[in-house]
Amino acid sequence: MVKEAHQIYFDPSAPPPFKIAEIRAAIPQHCWEKNPWRSLSYVLRDVLIVFALLYAAIGFNSWFFWPLYWPAQGTMFWALFVLGHDCGHGSFSNSLKLNSVVGHILHSSILVPYNGWRISHRTHHQNHGHVEKDESWVPLTEKVYKNLDNMTRIMRFTFPFPIFAYPFYLWNRSPGKEGSHFNPHSNLFSPSERKDVLTSSLCWGIMLFVLLYLSLKMGPLFMFKLYGIPYLIFVMWLDLVTYLHHHGYSQKLPWYRGKEWSYLRGGLTTVDRDYGLINNIHHDIGTHVIHHLFPQIPHYHLVEATEAAKGVLGKYYREPEKSGPVPVHLMKYLLQSISEDHFVSDVGDIVFYQSDPNLHRN
Repeated sequence: MVKEAHQIYFDPSAPPPFKIAEIRAAIPQHCWEKNPWRSLSYVLRDVLIVFALLYAAIGFNSWFFWPLYWPAQGTMFWALFVLGHDCGHGSFSNSLKLNSVVGHILHSSILVPYNGWRISHRTHHQNHGHVEKDESWVPLTEKVYKNLDNMTRIMRFTFPFPIFAYPFYLWNRSPGKEGSHFNPHSNLFSPSERKDVLTSSLCWGIMLFVLLYLSLKMGPLFMFKLYGIPYLIFVMWLDLVTYLHHHGYSQKLPWYRGKEWSYLRGGLTTVDRDYGLINNIHHDIGTHVIHHLFPQIPHYHLVEATEAAKGVLGKYYREPEKSGPVPVHLMKYLLQSISEDHFVSDVGDIVFYQSDPNLHRN
């Protein structure tokens, strides 16, 4: 029995016995090719669906149709975000201008400052799995956690507040970090990037003005039903997906500091997820391990690239739990992680999430 237990135990923090070049070599060459026409076809598909839903909502304008419209349109807003996300990575096309134009249109339409987010997301990928330097859902150290005010603790660790965190993150980043995605002079950005950030913030402001104008013309309640609720569902999708790609697995995953961190080891702490019917709608963003290691691979090649890389990754690839048509099972992992993953130690180059047993007792 002891021998069997030893055989099935796997330490995810152990240095992998392969190099990133071996993973790269296992991926077929065509998976690296970016086809701008194919990428634009996905934009056309999603935009047509968004406008078809808008047309239907305006035409029906009934309480029978709204509950069908809201989750459908909110999910399509999330699909638009993923395509804009590909523009930010340069996996949409080899043209910087095309990536920028499409990215600004898609992200501004859903109130995301394209360049501000693009730059901070690049920081996330370059430092994934690093306790201090990561950017997305970065863990709180014990010292930072203990100094949180009660409201921040509630917002971070009490469901459903964490899945509405994204707009607050855009304005103020995460606890323990300073800066804003809208401020060109924020410490998120270098002096050479300030013009890009200003451009994106202006595009965001124009979209906000358009929404306010439409609210005056069509009525604020109608605009809230038409745009506001789908926007909130989009935010829920974004926070759910990004959180679960870095948390909430049955086995605790490591975070690194100092000499123990490397780009490869950090990338291997990400988790693939299966979203059922949503996989195709949100462009297979659930294939997250290979995306993190090689963000330049277009989304339409990620599934094939992942399959090709599994032989190299071995146990370092955690096969996602298969979902039914609707990924309701993922709520289990979300709720478990929110209730257990509170902070990491202030010291140590390999750390795991720890729990505060007193968090919800008061």
